[in-house]
Amino acid sequence: MKSITRRSFVGGAGAGLAALGLAACGNSSSSDSSSSSSSSSNSDDRSGNVYWLNFKPELDTAAQKLASDYMEKYPNVKVKVQTAASGTYEQTLTSEMDKSEAPTLFVIGNQAGVKEWADYAMDLSDTPIANELTTNDYNLYDESGKLVSIGYCYECYGIVVNKDLVEKAGHSVDDIKDFASLKTVVEDIHKNAATLGFDAFVATDLDPSASWRVTGHLANLEYFYEEKDSGSKWTKAPATISGKYLPNYKNLFDLAINNSLVEPNTLATGGHDPVTEFAEGKAAFIFTGSFGYKDFKGKVANSCCIPYYCGVDGEENAGLNCGTENCWAINDNASDEDKKATMDFMVWLVSDPDASKTMVENLGILPYKNAPEGDNPYLNNAAEYTDKGCYTMDWATNFQPNVDAYRAALVSALNSYTADPSDTTWADVKTAFVDGWASNYQKVNG
Repeated sequence: MKSITRRSFVGGAGAGLAALGLAACGNSSSSDSSSSSSSSSNSDDRSGNVYWLNFKPELDTAAQKLASDYMEKYPNVKVKVQTAASGTYEQTLTSEMDKSEAPTLFVIGNQAGVKEWADYAMDLSDTPIANELTTNDYNLYDESGKLVSIGYCYECYGIVVNKDLVEKAGHSVDDIKDFASLKTVVEDIHKNAATLGFDAFVATDLDPSASWRVTGHLANLEYFYEEKDSGSKWTKAPATISGKYLPNYKNLFDLAINNSLVEPNTLATGGHDPVTEFAEGKAAFIFTGSFGYKDFKGKVANSCCIPYYCGVDGEENAGLNCGTENCWAINDNASDEDKKATMDFMVWLVSDPDASKTMVENLGILPYKNAPEGDNPYLNNAAEYTDKGCYTMDWATNFQPNVDAYRAALVSALNSYTADPSDTTWADVKTAFVDGWASNYQKVNG
């Protein structure tokens, strides 16, 4: 397997984000452990406290081990890692920031976060961690130009496919070029699931551990195509959206829930463990991305990530959804000692040979000079689409206003729809999707 480079992914996908790519193509845990590092610090003079409020549950085990290793190396620095449960980061951050020992390292991952938390963030311009970056493409700034947070990994997502299962069913992933061809393959697999021994889609669960797949990621296709129609990349949340591409979202959502291992009316309660379903070869398709690869590595021998084909004109030229909401910020209210300790720890994570290797193994690609290259195949897929001239779907979903409330209302409407699919219940989804955007925008912007 070839290695994806920072240059090919960031230079290709990142450029696609800026240009909107119009060319055609040919669970919560915590640990107290201490560690820290920077180019200007020795083990003798490092001290202070680091409290890392981790955004990514899939990184938790590695993050705890990294903190422990760091503590062993630099015993005068205490590092605490707490990982917010899936879908609860903003709530957890709000709670933790009210405490006397607040996080020193946290995530501000989108413009809504910048608006909410910029006053808490240290300006990272010209700092040791910023000087380690290979690109500034995904950094976040406030209105004054302050560098509020910096990307620590890049991701891509779409539809991950078990190529071997598709071939066993008599098809090829290479034949999937648009929604019509995807629909043909998916429906044929589902129709013959009993004979094949596997189904098309895993369960598209709507419980808190999994609903982000459709309320955050899949929803991006609707926002992206509205953004694309506007002719320029969004730099702030629009006050309203039209829902023009909501029928395309429905195309793909319906395809997934109606050609699945489970009945649609069981999705609200969740608990089907879609990751395990895919890893065990029970289904050929799942909504996920580069962040999910480590769950399949060594279990699914031959998989790839394809775009969100949903029936949009020209979608044969589409690439993957590429971007990040994984951006580190340092709490400016922390003591100078703790801010320096946090900075040193961050630099160590992305420059120490062993630490950065662990980070890459878990996250796929780090945009830092001294981090090793990764071998995540889905990031390779993203670069391949870009290299062919396909447009990259940037993460317009990062502009969802009042995100937790907005997504909660969308989940509620989708639960009603999956329990009783009808024009009436879908109209409620549209209300949550479109009207909910406008009302939540007003709540946060006045």
